[in-house]
Amino acid sequence: MNVPTSVSNRTIHSIDTIDAIDTIEKWAVRYARIAIGVAFLSAVAGRFGLWSGALEWDRFARFITRTGALNAWAPAALVPVLAWSATTLETTFGIALILGIATRWVALGSAGLLAWFALAMAVYDGIKAPLDYSVFSASAGALLVALAEHRARRASL
Repeated sequence: MNVPTSVSNRTIHSIDTIDAIDTIEKWAVRYARIAIGVAFLSAVAGRFGLWSGALEWDRFARFITRTGALNAWAPAALVPVLAWSATTLETTFGIALILGIATRWVALGSAGLLAWFALAMAVYDGIKAPLDYSVFSASAGALLVALAEHRARRASL
């Protein structure tokens, strides 16, 4: 069957466009995944003073105080546990996102953790803080990474 050239060219162009969009989407998801992972690790590094070139435990003590301020509901004895838990999760999520390990679940956990941070900041500091630091945006980005990974997994089955 002969297909008119104009139809076949449109079809080829459409396929090329779809392939290009698929490639951009794949790289965009990688970009978001790595950017969120690096941001987690940067926050942890700053928490210990590593950006200044030396380990500074007093910075982590200030982070514990900040954790208490953002979790005013928590008893004082629980605040260091929350601070260390957040630090452990950020480190684990950061490394896993960068390396692409269990990406769907790690991205989903990251979205939840970031949403918690954003809501705590909004409640105790006002809405401007999580907006200025793009915490809601990072949470949404992590959620999109999780959904993209879910869709990619379903498509490969």
